[in-house]
Amino acid sequence: MSWNFIYDSPKEITKLLDKEGLAMSKKFGQNFLISSHIREKLFSLVKVESSDKVWEIGPGLGALTILLINSGALVKAFEIDYGFCRILEEQAFKDDKNFSLVKGDALKTLFEQEEIPNVICGNLPYNVGSICIAKLIENSLLPERMVFTIQKEVADRICGYPGDKSWSSLSILCQTEYECSIGLTIIGSSFYPEPNVDSSVIIMERRKNKIVDEDIRPIFLILIRDLFAQRRKTIKNNLQHGKIGKLLTLEKINSCLEESQIPLKERGENLTVKQIVKLAETLKRIQNN
Repeated sequence: MSWNFIYDSPKEITKLLDKEGLAMSKKFGQNFLISSHIREKLFSLVKVESSDKVWEIGPGLGALTILLINSGALVKAFEIDYGFCRILEEQAFKDDKNFSLVKGDALKTLFEQEEIPNVICGNLPYNVGSICIAKLIENSLLPERMVFTIQKEVADRICGYPGDKSWSSLSILCQTEYECSIGLTIIGSSFYPEPNVDSSVIIMERRKNKIVDEDIRPIFLILIRDLFAQRRKTIKNNLQHGKIGKLLTLEKINSCLEESQIPLKERGENLTVKQIVKLAETLKRIQNN
């Protein structure tokens, strides 16, 4: 590999972008990780093995990509910025057989692939990080491991717990399919340009045993959205005025809550995953009656 770019140098990054007639895009949330120590730590958290199929979302100029390729992994990168695509294809990894590139919006192109990789990783833009992770899970694109650098607030939500202010539909969605943990917190000065908030590396390991059966999964996904539609409202109120309310009468919603042993004035942020799964099972059964 002939690409010897100095990823730690804001000067070299700026020089390359100027040479290619490119600029960093706020729209795409582009911040370059300029700490080699943090990059190595991030790479170690991804835990790829030789010949693993790895998808990287938002490779940028390839700071993590190069480590993945050097490990022997088969890397497919998804990049929305066509200027960066040109650098990746024509300069950085043009002769590397372990590298392939998918151009365009990953929120679309990810779901056009005909396979599921071993690992999905990447530095996700702050403005679409939670959306991207939610779409992967909702569309059952579920690799054995996912490792993302995201806004710390989003990572805290993914790892939230019942009763905590971070407990949300995203927490439940992620935790029903994955064991989630925060592997690393990254301060803003590790990036160029420096963002105003800290980032976290979220590690998501696929659960060995299903929590949500496939037959209730559609109504479960609707339910967790409804439960947190308005956090200050009761479960009964949110279900009545949400999509569940279009499927079931108020009388049936009340019956479901009572049968699931959930108080009518309870709020969604206090429910455990087990309680929500039980409620989804009850909703499904009463809907079919």
